[in-house]
Amino acid sequence: MGAQTSIQAGNAKIDFNVDFTHKLCAALILHPFRNVVDGGSLLSLVIGSLCIKHPNLFGKSEKLDFSWDKGLCDSNILIGYCKPRPEWLSQHAFFIQHSVSPGFAVHGIPHDNFSRSARGGVNLCRLSAGVDLCEPASSSWTSKTCIKFEQIRPLSDDGQSISRDLQGFPVTSSGGYHDSMVILKQESQYASANDHGFYVGSTSCSLSPLLSLTFLTGGSVVGNIAPYQAFSIGGPGSVRGYGDVGTGRSCVVANNELTLPLNKTVDGFVFLDFGSDLGTGRHVPGNPGLRYGKPGSGTGFGYGIRFKSQFGHLYNLCFFNIYSIIC
Repeated sequence: MGAQTSIQAGNAKIDFNVDFTHKLCAALILHPFRNVVDGGSLLSLVIGSLCIKHPNLFGKSEKLDFSWDKGLCDSNILIGYCKPRPEWLSQHAFFIQHSVSPGFAVHGIPHDNFSRSARGGVNLCRLSAGVDLCEPASSSWTSKTCIKFEQIRPLSDDGQSISRDLQGFPVTSSGGYHDSMVILKQESQYASANDHGFYVGSTSCSLSPLLSLTFLTGGSVVGNIAPYQAFSIGGPGSVRGYGDVGTGRSCVVANNELTLPLNKTVDGFVFLDFGSDLGTGRHVPGNPGLRYGKPGSGTGFGYGIRFKSQFGHLYNLCFFNIYSIIC
């Protein structure tokens, strides 16, 4: 049960969405994050979002965006401000963000033969402020640089600050109740477009009417890290068919998908995914991958149907891995 509406207030636009979800929904998926403020109250049953956009804040096309999203076990508040500049100059966008999210990715405990995970008693509260610098587009290349200050504070399921997990291992790099850092992040992206579609960071091959897509991602961390900074592998956006595959200082993930259009709104597809922490799980502080029984590498495959609608793409999937079958 829910409601959604949009309000035009002068130049500003307000989008409001709220859903009341029965606790049974949370019980079937994952136990909700219980904090000391709204634990057990009606607010814990609400999934909602609020978005306010002002396209001309001070009369010179300055943009102000405010968004608030609340899930059953996470929340996110983001405030962004952007002042337009000439196209040949880099664009600046300032932001402040506060979020609370469960630490399933690193501290999740696999269940049902790695098909899903339960929390390990660690939640992450992040407070960050910084600026995004977007360089002018040149041919098919785009570049983006982010400089931000971030403070991360681990929380227990009761909302209390913690420095160690349920098994007594440190969950921060400093050993205290929070980590503070300055982060410099640079991204470069190559994109190409042709008559068959638009592809970013992937390889595609069209054998009409079949379309084959291949994605390869990977990374490695150098220096001292906290457990939450490690790469986490597994899940719908990584290796389908798993809840958790591994947690490591390095990772590689390959996704292959073959799509066959059935009609204008329905596509059928098969996929094959692979992911590995490259044996670096033991180099993560506390070795959460080994302690929580993650295999370190895995292959998932399956098939599904994709429905195209006015609300977006809807999926019906059947996953396989070497441990189980999940539909």
